[in-house]
Amino acid sequence: MRGTERFLADAAARGLEVHLVKRAPARSLEEAACIMGITPSDIVKSLVVKHRDGTFLFALIPGDRQISWPKLRTLLGVNKLSMPSAAIALEATGYERGTITPLGSSKPWPVYADVSITGRRISMGAGEHGFSAFVEADELAAALHAVVADISDPN
Repeated sequence: MRGTERFLADAAARGLEVHLVKRAPARSLEEAACIMGITPSDIVKSLVVKHRDGTFLFALIPGDRQISWPKLRTLLGVNKLSMPSAAIALEATGYERGTITPLGSSKPWPVYADVSITGRRISMGAGEHGFSAFVEADELAAALHAVVADISDPN
């Protein structure tokens, strides 16, 4: 099953309304935002984070912010987290970097959403290059049973 098909099937199974759009390739987050007529903060990155024990989680971070390792480690009560290689992220999720999303992931890893994404419509990866999806962030967090917390810092 293609990435967008897995993405849409999982969203439907969760009762989550998403709007899939095909878009031109972009060389940067800013260019992608411009193509879609939104701001970089409206694009939410789905980052795969690896625990020391070999498990993973998703961190949903707005495009104009970066993950705060100290905040995330404190929230999780751990002293070590890392970003896996592209190959490990693909193995953990079934998605290539640039397309990663918790929806339709090959494994249902826990999701942590930065509080700054709430209360608005966001864009996110949809499982394949050249596609993005629009979704209400609060509905996404609820559908994924995400922990919503302050886990980012300004770029």
